[in-house]
Amino acid sequence: MITEYDIEPVPGLPAPLPRGERIIWQGKPQWRQLARTAFHTRLVAVYFTLLTIAAAIGSGGALFGTAMTAASGVVCVGLLSLLAWGTARGAVYTLTDKRLVLRIGIALPKCINLPLTLVGSVDLAPRADGTGDVALHVTGAQNLGYVALWPHARPWKLSKPQPMLRSIADADKVGALIARMCLSANPQGQLTPAVVPQQADHGYGEAVAA
Repeated sequence: MITEYDIEPVPGLPAPLPRGERIIWQGKPQWRQLARTAFHTRLVAVYFTLLTIAAAIGSGGALFGTAMTAASGVVCVGLLSLLAWGTARGAVYTLTDKRLVLRIGIALPKCINLPLTLVGSVDLAPRADGTGDVALHVTGAQNLGYVALWPHARPWKLSKPQPMLRSIADADKVGALIARMCLSANPQGQLTPAVVPQQADHGYGEAVAA
């Protein structure tokens, strides 16, 4: 299910598509949203802001310690943002009429092939700006590891990792499209409207269950 590659004959895919298979959609993470949600740049910025204020108060107005604390915060946020940019740049999500392929990784790129017949449910976590996350529950035996997937994995699902399309644009439309394709591959499944949770950044609405 997981393969490493050196050459891409088709962008985002490790090999040419078999005869009869076609690409339905391709996308990738929006790096700014990925930085905020997966790498928590806002929380880090708030943390260092508070440290800077505390340093300014505790040092009695001395500039050096305060400036160093503020500079450390800027560097940390910058590095996390750079990591988010690289992660988004190296990721391509591809939906065909047979499978979903996640090409992920920066230093060691890999491709994860998920046949649509193995997707038990598609869960959507939308955000106000139109981006969102689409998590996939994989049925049956699978060798997906959380560390190998991260950050393209649903948070806290450690024992049974769920691949996740992170911070994609038009997440509601993409989630519905994936759900319909999974329903075509699993005729016994059931398509249900995704319920948009009040805390959209943390909750998930089910789009399809097989």
